[in-house]
Amino acid sequence: MEKIVLVVEDELLNRKLLRDILTHRGTVVIEAGTGREGVDLANEKKPDLILMDIQLPVMDGMEATRLIKANQTTRHIPIVALTGYAMEGDEKRMREAGCDEYLSKPFRVKELLKMIDSILGLRSIEGTGEKA
Repeated sequence: MEKIVLVVEDELLNRKLLRDILTHRGTVVIEAGTGREGVDLANEKKPDLILMDIQLPVMDGMEATRLIKANQTTRHIPIVALTGYAMEGDEKRMREAGCDEYLSKPFRVKELLKMIDSILGLRSIEGTGEKA
């Protein structure tokens, strides 16, 4: 069964990069450009994973995460915070908001894929990126 990943990211190039990486691996990608859209899509589509930028227009990623985790029907969805902010204490605040994992930008693609595979319970064939 195909996995669905919601990418909540306002920067078009970052969204395209994540979409290209994930769709190449057979993942279905849905996208939101604001935190509010992310919350709405999470409620509507119930993705298997959410990649959440923290600095977003309309509603930031931490508030969007809080709303997703407060909702009984979406609280189980793992959320990975992706942020350019890597200040001391940021990871703690993101985890307190409900993020399950944290990755600072710029990230290494292999590191991101390894994290995604671990969260989604997938196993990659080492070095190929192919699913086993």
